[in-house]
Amino acid sequence: MKKKIDKPLVIGIVGTGYGSELHGNGYINMVGVPVRLKTVCGGSNLAKAEKIKEKFGYEIATLDYMDIINDPEIDVVDITVNQDLHIPLAIKAMRAGKDVICEKPLTGYLGDGSDNIGNTVRKSLMYDAVLAQMDELKRVIKETGRKFMYAENTVYATPIQKAAEIIRAKKTKIMLMTSENTLIGSSSDKAGHWKNIGGGTLMRNGIHGLTGMLWLKRVEAKSRGENITITNVTADMGVQTTAINNEKHRYVNAYPVDVEDMALVSVTFSDNTKCVAMCSDAVLGGSRNILNIYGSDGTLFCNLNPCNILNTYFMDEEGLENVYISEMLPQKTGWNEVFVSDEVIRGYTGELKDFLESVAYDTEPDSNFDLAYMVMKVIYAAYQSAEEGRKIEFRA
Repeated sequence: MKKKIDKPLVIGIVGTGYGSELHGNGYINMVGVPVRLKTVCGGSNLAKAEKIKEKFGYEIATLDYMDIINDPEIDVVDITVNQDLHIPLAIKAMRAGKDVICEKPLTGYLGDGSDNIGNTVRKSLMYDAVLAQMDELKRVIKETGRKFMYAENTVYATPIQKAAEIIRAKKTKIMLMTSENTLIGSSSDKAGHWKNIGGGTLMRNGIHGLTGMLWLKRVEAKSRGENITITNVTADMGVQTTAINNEKHRYVNAYPVDVEDMALVSVTFSDNTKCVAMCSDAVLGGSRNILNIYGSDGTLFCNLNPCNILNTYFMDEEGLENVYISEMLPQKTGWNEVFVSDEVIRGYTGELKDFLESVAYDTEPDSNFDLAYMVMKVIYAAYQSAEEGRKIEFRA
């Protein structure tokens, strides 16, 4: 039986973008752990902070994140800003005695803000720089003893969590996993520049499938009492949208400048099994996030979306202007596979529940720093592999 919680956990959130909306919904729908939403920091936009404050019931809107760091009442700092600030803010929060929730990706090599670094800076240098950033955070986590919770929703997606339950029960040996994260580009014009994201479609989309597979391999290892590590990473990447002429390019919203718009990444584990991630910014048909598990005693297909719970057919869009049907599909007419309870199925609700229970009951979250560290190491090893045309070996 879980211990009684004496007082609400007090939350301060840094950021007012899409991540703050997802986390806000998670907090106001939280069951089991009482929360008090105190402060939202909007960076340079107080109006956006005020909007988030009113929508979710925060008490204070501010432009200074130190108002959150220095507030002795705040227990948890939720970081949803751009990834170049993730590690610096996490370090400040932990040294101030706060636990930290950090949106994915953990970090990234963004350089000095100059253009075209994806074509001019060697990926081996990026790899070393990212590892150095993460090693600094690792030291602070150890020194302070605070919790670091990595907000990767795929780990908490309901199909993935059910697959993990089955793997634990059967003690399945996972022989191969594959993931697909595809769509028709990004709604942000920042996505084409390395200096904004720290990579292309692999950093924005493929990271989801990779993290899910790495986490499931951890679940397998723990259930079987094994120590399974990564031995090497191999990758191939490119810019496939160069093949599209101007007329046809109107269907694909991908305009890479110095980033990849497709990637294939293969990870080999110490038990000689593999996982393979595919991602692309040039696939029509809406957002597609799937993860397949091929085990020694069974096969599990995890369809995060489209999940085929509700299919619709409409001749027109009358009355549907404010109805969310699906992601990355421009029309609501014809047949559609509708996103139903998307925040639950894709894990956004589950991750916040796990994080707050982790703080309240002093347990280890499913998605933690070790997982964040490993997936970033794999991603930048993949970039180095693709650039140098060779396998990148991991030290034990």
